[in-house]
Amino acid sequence: MSDKKKAVFFDIDGTLWDRQNYIPESTKLAIRELRANGHLVFLCSGRCRAFIRDQELLDLGFDGVIGGCGTTIEYNGEIIFKNRLDVELIERTLLTVRRYGFRPILEGNEYIYMDDSEFGKEDVFAQKLRAELGGQLLTISDQWGKWDVCKFSCATENADREACFAGLEGDYDFMIHNSEVVEIVPKGFHKGTGIVKMCEFLKMDTADTVAFGDSVNDLGMFRTAGIGIAMGNGSKEAKAAADYVTSGLYEDGIWKACRHFRLI
Repeated sequence: MSDKKKAVFFDIDGTLWDRQNYIPESTKLAIRELRANGHLVFLCSGRCRAFIRDQELLDLGFDGVIGGCGTTIEYNGEIIFKNRLDVELIERTLLTVRRYGFRPILEGNEYIYMDDSEFGKEDVFAQKLRAELGGQLLTISDQWGKWDVCKFSCATENADREACFAGLEGDYDFMIHNSEVVEIVPKGFHKGTGIVKMCEFLKMDTADTVAFGDSVNDLGMFRTAGIGIAMGNGSKEAKAAADYVTSGLYEDGIWKACRHFRLI
């Protein structure tokens, strides 16, 4: 085991769990052993805090949460940083994305906003939001102008992405997951900026951090952390940006990488 204590940051989707929220037992064991060895462990997700609610996940015992691609930071249950988007900017963004065929989801610390007219009952992700969020899922239209939002996610099938990006590029960065999904994040924010702010708060060097991820929104995290570890099931972009590629989620990838780097 390494004697120097680290801060270890975990992406959620595709890293800690799969699409059905299944967390391998080896991953749970690794996190328990990391904490037992004195390391700090954090969630570092593109999900906003309102969508990080699963009790089995939280019960693993994280020291804090970086949510919304670095737009909110929580330590020991207290919010230490939050970037809330201005209402006029949100209105302008909604008009722009809808003009080019995007279907927007607004993400915040307490609530997620989505209009049912844009996400029908057959939409798989919308079904997941409705099932998991309950009263924390509100409509964009009913809450017009009262939103508390940190970032956007958009469904973009058959949308004019390039024209939309050109109209928003002064205010946002874009994380393109595939032909159907893009995250729209305030310019200058990503998971890596969240790690920097957390380290500043903890008075730690970013060289003493380890980050696990699997997708395009983990690239900033990999570029910032002392060691960036991509999951074997991750995207080619994530694997290319990482310092180390471990095995997949179902093949004990997190536990094996923690052992490889003598963290446990």
